[in-house]
Amino acid sequence: MADPTQHGVAVELSDVRKRYGDHEVLSGVDLTIEPGKLVAILGQSGTGKSVLLRQIIGLERPDAGRIVVGGIEIERYLAMPPEEKPFRMAMVFQNAALLASLTVAENVSLRLRERGGRDAAKIAAITRRVLEQVELGGTEEKLPSELSGGMRKRVAIARALAIDPELILYDEPTADLDPILTEEIGRLIARICDVRGATQIIVTHNLPLARSLASRIAVLDQGRIAEYSTPQELGRSKNPLTREFLRAAALEMGGD
Repeated sequence: MADPTQHGVAVELSDVRKRYGDHEVLSGVDLTIEPGKLVAILGQSGTGKSVLLRQIIGLERPDAGRIVVGGIEIERYLAMPPEEKPFRMAMVFQNAALLASLTVAENVSLRLRERGGRDAAKIAAITRRVLEQVELGGTEEKLPSELSGGMRKRVAIARALAIDPELILYDEPTADLDPILTEEIGRLIARICDVRGATQIIVTHNLPLARSLASRIAVLDQGRIAEYSTPQELGRSKNPLTREFLRAAALEMGGD
């Protein structure tokens, strides 16, 4: 069960819009995520799922609309000094985004060392703990090039966990992984939700993964949230894009 001292934060998006040149990627996204929930954002490739994550965490600014995380508008949160931020956010990128010249331990502890305030022994202890949580204990001195794709994904998750975030965003966490590794990463994400209680948002086009993990699934279509429902409700959807995802998933699993 979730640690009562750890809580996720609410995420609220109102009419969020983002345009690149003449192409409007986000056309008025409205979405409310309750604290501690695990939500999947489902959509076709190139429809703005990753763009949406970058707006939420503040890597990009929306052209219009409002984003509130933990009761604080994202612009105000980003302007706060690190020591005054009341919660932490982390993102796990699709390609893991590990620095090739750093060891596993150095990659995992990077943000802790940058922020300061902890001695080397404390940082090493946190690094060992989070690597054990992702079942990578003993890999501290390895380089990313010595790891498999699934192991690199888990290192990226450990790096996110090292700062004890109340919000974790995942951009296609199982992309390029085989079904067995996909299932392993899925179990890890579910365990994080259970143990830490953090709010988690997963961008994916993998419907079986979304249905197995998420408490609610948002379907992004033509720059808007076309549907926001539980996994059970999704199976009864009349939305054409959702029906297409359901059909494709059934074919992949050998269904009719």
